[in-house]
Amino acid sequence: MSNNTFEVVIVGGGSAGCAIAASLKKRAPALKIAIIEPAAQHYYQPAWTLVGAGEFDVNKTVRPMAQAIPDGVTWLQSAVTAFNPADKTVSTATLGDIQYEQLVVAAGLKLNWEGIKGLSETLGQHGVTSNYRVDLAPYTWKLVQELQSGVAIFTQPGMPIKCAGAPQKALYLSCAEWLGKGRLGKIKASFYTSTPALFGVKEYVEPLMQYIRRYQVDLNLNSTLVEVDGQSKTAWFNVKDVDGNISRISKTFDLLHVVPPQTALDFIKQSPLANADGWVEVDQHSLQHVKYPEIFSVGDCTSTPNAKTAAAARKQVVIAAENLLAQRQGQALPSHYDGYGSCPLTVEKGKIILAEFGYGGKIVPTFPWDSTKPRRSAWLLKKYVLPWLYWNLMLKGREWLARCGACG
Repeated sequence: MSNNTFEVVIVGGGSAGCAIAASLKKRAPALKIAIIEPAAQHYYQPAWTLVGAGEFDVNKTVRPMAQAIPDGVTWLQSAVTAFNPADKTVSTATLGDIQYEQLVVAAGLKLNWEGIKGLSETLGQHGVTSNYRVDLAPYTWKLVQELQSGVAIFTQPGMPIKCAGAPQKALYLSCAEWLGKGRLGKIKASFYTSTPALFGVKEYVEPLMQYIRRYQVDLNLNSTLVEVDGQSKTAWFNVKDVDGNISRISKTFDLLHVVPPQTALDFIKQSPLANADGWVEVDQHSLQHVKYPEIFSVGDCTSTPNAKTAAAARKQVVIAAENLLAQRQGQALPSHYDGYGSCPLTVEKGKIILAEFGYGGKIVPTFPWDSTKPRRSAWLLKKYVLPWLYWNLMLKGREWLARCGACG
C-alpha cells in the first residue's frame, strides 16, 4: 500500500473524526487509517458557553491536533478540495489525491459569519460577540461583567445549527450573572430566534419558559438577524408574522451576542456526496451513504435530522464504526442510530436542564430522572465530567454510555 493509499480515510479531525478513528482502531487495530485535517489545533467546543460565563478556562478547551489524533492513525495535514467516489479518492490542497477503500466524512459544518451583513467587521468590538468563536467567548464574559445597564440582545438563526441550545445558554448564564449582581432590573435582555418555538422538543419548552419569565426576557420568535452596525449599536431583524409576511425592524443594543447562520461546507455542497441542501446524504439509521456503500458520514456534516451536538457524534461514531467494519467484511450492517442528541441547557449558574432526545423529538434520557427538571448534578456533569470524558474516553475509543437505547 503506497503512502497515499489507506484502508480507511477520514475527512475531518474534529470531535467526530478523531472519535471514529479511535473507535475503529479499538475494533480493528491493524487497520491502516488516515485523518485528513488542515487545522493545527483541536477544540472542545461545548465548553465555550461556560467560558462566556466565566465558568471555564478557555485554554483548557484547546490542545494540539497531534494529541487528539489516535495512536496508530496517520495525520495528513491538508484540506480536502474534492471527492471522487468513482475512483475512490479524495483530492487535497497540498498532498494530491488520497486513495481509500472506505471513506468516513466527518468534516463538520460552516459558520457563515458573512451571512449577516456587517457582522464580520464588528465582531469582537462595539459590544458584539459570539461564543461560537474561541477567541470571542472571553470577550462575552468581559462584556457581561462590564454591563451595568442597557439592552442586551441574544440571537439564534434558522436550523440546523451546531448545538441548538447554545444561543439560549448564553442568554440564561448572562442573565443569571446580572440577577446575582442586582443589575437585571437595569439591564433588559431580549432573545430573537428564527425558530417558531423556543425549543424543538415540546416537553422542554415550558421549563425553559419559566426561566424566560424569571429573567424577564423579551422573547421574539420568527425573528432573524440580518444586519449589524456595531458603531451605531444597531441590529436589524426580519420578522415573520402569522401569515408569513416579512417586515424589517431595527433595535439598538449595548451588548449583542450573535449566533451565525450555518450551512454545509462548500467542498461538500459541490460534491457527488451531497443532498439538495448540501449535507452528506446518508441513511439516518445506518449512517451509510445512500449511493456509495463504502462511504459513511458522522457528525455535523451529515443529512441525519438529529441535533448537531458532540453528544450525537459520540453515539454516531459507534454505529458507523460497527457498520463500516461489517460492510468491509461483506456482512449486513448490524447497528442502528436512533437520532440521539443531547443539549445541556445551562439555565442558571449551578443548574442545567439536560435535554436528551432522539428522532421525532422522543425523549431518551440516559439517567433515570425527569430530564425536564433543572439539576445541579447535570451542571457538575457538564462542567467537570464531560470535558474529562471527551479528552480521555471519546477520543481514545473508550465508549462509556456511548451506545444508543435503540441501537441494533
